[in-house]
Amino acid sequence: MKHFGEHLMIDGYGGSFEKLNDKDLVLQCLNDLPEKIGMNKLSEPEVCFAAGNGKKDPGGWSGFVLIFESHISIHTFPEKRFLSADVYSCNNDMETDLILKFFEKTFDLKEIEQNFVKRGLKYPA
Repeated sequence: MKHFGEHLMIDGYGGSFEKLNDKDLVLQCLNDLPEKIGMNKLSEPEVCFAAGNGKKDPGGWSGFVLIFESHISIHTFPEKRFLSADVYSCNNDMETDLILKFFEKTFDLKEIEQNFVKRGLKYPA
């Protein structure tokens, strides 16, 4: 075993206000992405509106879906045209390019920062 799993963290900038503010689109992403990357939902996705906190967070939609392989989460900040997402899987060889293009196209992101971490490097064989 190479490692236990992989965690892709995505920060997207310059996205469409309308798309980032669309609860149904966030829900659709959480419904569609697992199958697109060969993973399996354990639960139906949940999406909630998170009100701003009066500081740096102006509010937006937060959602997640539990997958057999772990989880996917999305947090949108429409007023900032920003998105933060996590895809974590106990599978190896994650299709990061496919996932990044999925988020870029879905939310019209102009720029993406990504961090990729191999998890459980010392996971017992």
